[in-house]
Amino acid sequence: MPNCPKCDKPVYFAERKTSLGKDWHGACLRCEKCNKTLNPGGHAEHEGKPYCNNPCYSAMFGPGGFGRGGAQSYVYNK
Repeated sequence: MPNCPKCDKPVYFAERKTSLGKDWHGACLRCEKCNKTLNPGGHAEHEGKPYCNNPCYSAMFGPGGFGRGGAQSYVYNK
C-alpha cells in the first residue's frame, strides 16, 4: 500500500486521489501556497509539489513583470 507524499500515512483505495504520479489522501492534495483543496489533473506542479493553476502557480512561477501573466507584464512606454 502506497504512502501519501504529504503526510506519509498509508493511502487506502477508497480514499485515493492519484496525481503527479503518486497516490494522495483527498485532504492532503492541496496547493502548497494557499492550501486550497485540488482535484487530480486540475492543478499545476513545480518540483513535485501541487499548486493552483491561478493565481498561485502563475504568480510564483509565471512570466515576470507587472501584474500576472503575459498580457499584463508588458509595460507601455510613450
